[in-house]
Amino acid sequence: MQKNTAKHASHKAHQTVTEEFIEVPSGVESIRIGFTDQKISGRAGVSSFAAFLHWHRFGELLSRLLPARQSRPRTGRSGRRRSGRRPQPSADIALGFIAGILSGAQRLTQVAWLRTDPLLRRVLAIDRIASQSTLSRFFQIFTNGGINQRAFRPLWNWAMRQLPSQRAGYALDLDSTRLLHEDGHQQGVEVGYTRMGYKPCLHPLLAVLEEAKLVVGFWLRPGNTSCAHNILAFTLELLGNLPRHIRLRVVRADAGFCQAPWLHLLESQALQYIVVAALRSPVQRLCRKETLWQATAVTGTEVGEVWHQEKEWAQPRRLILIRHRLSLKRRAGGKPLLEVPGYGFQALVTNLPASVPPLEIWREYNGRAGCEGVIKQLDSDFGLDKLCLEKFFATEAALSLAIVAYNLCMLFQRRLGWLDRVTATTLRYRIFTTGGVISKSGGRTTIRLAVPPEQRSWWRNLYEKILSAFPNCHAISESAA
Repeated sequence: MQKNTAKHASHKAHQTVTEEFIEVPSGVESIRIGFTDQKISGRAGVSSFAAFLHWHRFGELLSRLLPARQSRPRTGRSGRRRSGRRPQPSADIALGFIAGILSGAQRLTQVAWLRTDPLLRRVLAIDRIASQSTLSRFFQIFTNGGINQRAFRPLWNWAMRQLPSQRAGYALDLDSTRLLHEDGHQQGVEVGYTRMGYKPCLHPLLAVLEEAKLVVGFWLRPGNTSCAHNILAFTLELLGNLPRHIRLRVVRADAGFCQAPWLHLLESQALQYIVVAALRSPVQRLCRKETLWQATAVTGTEVGEVWHQEKEWAQPRRLILIRHRLSLKRRAGGKPLLEVPGYGFQALVTNLPASVPPLEIWREYNGRAGCEGVIKQLDSDFGLDKLCLEKFFATEAALSLAIVAYNLCMLFQRRLGWLDRVTATTLRYRIFTTGGVISKSGGRTTIRLAVPPEQRSWWRNLYEKILSAFPNCHAISESAA
């Protein structure tokens, strides 16, 4: 340790001030490590995202939608019950949770750790970041599906209303995923089939608008449910929540959703769809010998087209068959059949008109890969596979709020004019984890960002773009560097 002495001008007599340093060797010299009372944050860049939320008055929206918390009565020494202190508003807790998720937290304890940050509560205009116990009690308010629907259904609608209409329409992708939870004691965590075999898991259902990469519907289901469980109710709920200016070009889903009642529902709503058909025996027979295959412009890929009726279908439907020669494909999709070695097969059922050729239908369906990317990002950056509470609907609420954070992340980039979306991790490195000093003078809070001079004009343009009252087409470059 090393001691420093200094003279204080406010005292006539000499006064010794002791400051302890930790000596850390660093190559050619030793570095002294000390402490400071300055209010410094490593997340000063989050102020840009907070400005985006305030511009949209998102906190007011949450105040209207989220259920209110009730004050808990306290007992005095005499045993009499006294009125408890005013609980932290639900909207404040939710804003702190969203900021925590975007800052990298993936569990309630990690969100609560951000209470030590002197900046977050100021830029979010809330009293404090909630503790772990407060977060747990907040999510316990969500005790049934009705409460969750009243809170989050308008938030999915709000996100879609921030999008422009598209002449061609949007592609709606439906998918499900498995969230592994090995401890398996929470409600809804049941043994279901996963890529790792039968494991305790949750089985959520979600819908994504491909062009915007927005999640526009989310339901949580127990882990032992099938892919198509509750798909009819989910689809009806989703279609009823679409804003009037959002038109669907096509609905896409994998083989788990290829059920006769669901296909009939889409047809009754005059929606065009492309759905993977299960390769059962009748379809396999078509793949083996009963199809006239046509070469395509894609090397190693051939297509065929038939009208086919499954046993449970009320009428025949258009079936597109695709086969890939495995020796000519570096990353071939499809399922191999023992009777036809060297090929991988796919089958797509669709109601697109005959004027759309089979190869275009296959290419249109391949765009659904973006939905898989959204699910991966939700798992890796937004804690979807780690947020699991004791009660089932509390878990659904926590996951839904994490997905709201994801949607806000996508809309934030859209506001900046970025055409190529980046992950939340990239946003953290480029913007959110920028350091800054917080001070207060003249009754006003000041945040000074710790960025080099050559990058400061980029940051000024960033804030001007977010706070502009009138939309403009001037995009901000994707990096200050």
